[in-house]
Amino acid sequence: MVLCLSGGQVESLFDLGLPVQVAELPADLAAVDALLCEPGVLAPIEAEWADGARWLGRPTVPMDRFVRLMIVKARSGWGYETLVREVADSLHLRRFCLIGLWDRVPDESTVRKLVRRLGPEVIEDICAQVIAEATSPKAGARRFVVRAARIDSTVVESDIRYPTDLGLAEDASRALAREANRARGLAGAGAPCVTDRSRAIAGRLRRVNRSIAARTGKSKQLALRLTGEAGELLHQSVREARRLAARLRERARGRGARAKQAAADRLEQLCELAEKVCAQIELRLAGKPITNRLVSISDPDARPIRKGKLRTPTEFGYVMQLTELCENTRRGARGLILPASTGIGSLNESHLLPATGHRLRDLQLRPREIALDGGFQPGPVREHLPEPARLFISGHHAPHGRKTNRRLAKFRVGAEGRISHLKRRYGLDRSRLKGHAGARTWAAWSILAYNLDTLALRAA
Repeated sequence: MVLCLSGGQVESLFDLGLPVQVAELPADLAAVDALLCEPGVLAPIEAEWADGARWLGRPTVPMDRFVRLMIVKARSGWGYETLVREVADSLHLRRFCLIGLWDRVPDESTVRKLVRRLGPEVIEDICAQVIAEATSPKAGARRFVVRAARIDSTVVESDIRYPTDLGLAEDASRALAREANRARGLAGAGAPCVTDRSRAIAGRLRRVNRSIAARTGKSKQLALRLTGEAGELLHQSVREARRLAARLRERARGRGARAKQAAADRLEQLCELAEKVCAQIELRLAGKPITNRLVSISDPDARPIRKGKLRTPTEFGYVMQLTELCENTRRGARGLILPASTGIGSLNESHLLPATGHRLRDLQLRPREIALDGGFQPGPVREHLPEPARLFISGHHAPHGRKTNRRLAKFRVGAEGRISHLKRRYGLDRSRLKGHAGARTWAAWSILAYNLDTLALRAA
């Protein structure tokens, strides 16, 4: 089969000559290793792998090794190349990732492709499986009993630069020319060409920057005029790309038809994004508001989000609602985090609550106490979340005792610290994967690594 879940035997005669300190994993890795050895951890991968793809192609990297490699990556913050290099050079990391001394560590491109191949749903299911096993009555004395929950939202930023209309026009022009250059060989002789006008647009961007630095008071008028010129240049590139796409579709017959059709589809998608940039420029010149603004050509799902922060009034990325399930409400309580509820756009808490409630019901979890911030409204909370014994919403009247309200208020504030911990320690501050699916995948790996560390600390 193409799908390979286990890499088989790890130890060999070479391991017998190693000192005891090398053969044994550190305490934290040993605890995480025990959790990943549970038989149901890889079940979501096997369930989601398409049946038709199990018998065609080369065997995959063993999934148990791949999952452990990604856990190490989320815990360390390394890039793919650094991850492969460090694992290959460390005996402890080799043993944790089930890679023998004689085995070759998977190439970084293989790891990257598997991350995209599995997608967010599989990793979220693995995370839910870990929570289900930890909270199941079958866990016995090690059972994680959920008594309280705190929910808050945060912004996971996209890996993009600060967007401007001129910068977007430059990126769109360059992307159209690059994709057209790849597709011209399929279109045959005499195919329309797409001129790269990014240098001309970049020159206008530099002129705007110099005018702003000079503080002459005429920067706004100059910026509007040059932005309009950039929009006209981008319109010309879009027309040329449309002609090339039409030529590719005309020639999409017989041998190579799929490649030509795929190239035409990619060009059409880039043309739609470029036309959206042109429309935004026209609205700006007309002084009209822009809704659902495009902020990146490489990450078209990202949106501007305003959360009222003084340091960063506007962030560009995705809103994610995080739910932490705790065993108590004492200071420093550390719990398990559900897979994030998220969507495209600047969504409020009520829009994301249905997905959070659905997760809780699927896992058959009903916290007795729920603490929320003032952005939540009592109506949607009672509609979508399981009914708790005590519900505390900051800024709203709570029919509990004074001590109980103070305790839950302090417990709720801990959600801010947990989000900060996830961003600093597990890389949830910025998604390095493109698109909404990429951001969900990035967040799912971070949450999975955090949950495994939480259970490992609890078992220590």
